[in-house]
Amino acid sequence: QRECCQTAYHLVHNDSSAVIWVTFKYDGSTTVPGEQGVEYQHFIQQYRDDVRLFAFVRFTTGDAMSKRSKFALIPWIGEDVSGLQRAKTGTDKTLIKEVVQNFAKEFELEEDFIKSELKKVEGANYDTQTQ
Repeated sequence: QRECCQTAYHLVHNDSSAVIWVTFKYDGSTTVPGEQGVEYQHFIQQYRDDVRLFAFVRFTTGDAMSKRSKFALIPWIGEDVSGLQRAKTGTDKTLIKEVVQNFAKEFELEEDFIKSELKKVEGANYDTQTQ
């Protein structure tokens, strides 16, 4: 199980991979890799009211002078998830963080918010300079 999760994590973490996101979902009480993809719009379709999951997502940030990959961990608990399952999410997050160790920030789901927050932690920003 852990090896499968690590394989999914490395797909996203590898800049030469087209995969930019992977979810980690539940198979009973076991956390397993879920879906994966190359487009953010397909990623957000994974978030439904009846599921709880974690996602590891690569964003390309930067400016005209330099591009960099930044990573985000995004937990999700749908509105229809039971109280018991909600309570277990904190413990489960600890287990996920044993696999997903390299990320800039843990976020909410909105893409623009995530990109804005990642830009704050990346350093130099040459977009504000005139040519």
